[in-house]
Amino acid sequence: MNIFETIGRSTLRTGAAIWDVMALFFKTLYWLFFAPFKGKFIGRRYIFEQMVFAGLQSVLIVFFVTFFIGIVLAMQGAYQLDKLGAVRFVASLISVSITREIGPVLIALVVAGRVGAAIAAELGTMKVTEQIEALDTMALNPIRFLVVPRFLALLLMLPALTVIGDVVGMFGGFVVGVFNLKISPNLYISTNFQFLVMKDVMTGLFKSFVFAMIIAMIACYHGLNTSGGAEGVGRSTTLSVVSSFILIILADAILTGIFYFSSV
Repeated sequence: MNIFETIGRSTLRTGAAIWDVMALFFKTLYWLFFAPFKGKFIGRRYIFEQMVFAGLQSVLIVFFVTFFIGIVLAMQGAYQLDKLGAVRFVASLISVSITREIGPVLIALVVAGRVGAAIAAELGTMKVTEQIEALDTMALNPIRFLVVPRFLALLLMLPALTVIGDVVGMFGGFVVGVFNLKISPNLYISTNFQFLVMKDVMTGLFKSFVFAMIIAMIACYHGLNTSGGAEGVGRSTTLSVVSSFILIILADAILTGIFYFSSV
């Protein structure tokens, strides 16, 4: 097999996968908006359980990640700003960078590694044990009862986690600024919000919505297309995490470019 055949087959497989993910996305939207009018809707308790798993149980790891990132940013930023005699502006540096960029991306990567992998493994196990085929036999649509609750949970919980992470990250910078850099608390807080505008916060939240859709769709796609027993489940879980990571970074680059050029 020559290199052109390899490239061609890889391109065709990638194109088919993109098409399948988009088809799954539109089917999910259909069942999300039309399910209440077609028989019994998905149980609220099941959606709440998915929200607890995706959101509440991820708070602790999000707390530690963003807190220490805030500390690192404060120390690195202070090292550079001290040369310019502008150490107090480290507060603004942290608030803007975390809300616009670092917070949404890092939290999305954490959730993709924790929640996305769990979704892919769970659905993959259901697929190889023929539980999904059992749903079809009972005339229950798998997308409606398996994908939609997870999609909705991530869509609601990832922005909430992003808000929490932004606050915790700024608090980490506050700890370094007040106790290490000897900036007065009032001055640090006022400087923290001096250059932070609502657009910065909304940009990060919009990114988190997009990242939530990416994580949910990629994890559910790989889970529903699992084959090959236990080995296949592991392979689908790995592909889900790797694909989510790549697409989150790619989407972040595209969205950052859009928001940057729209403000120029």
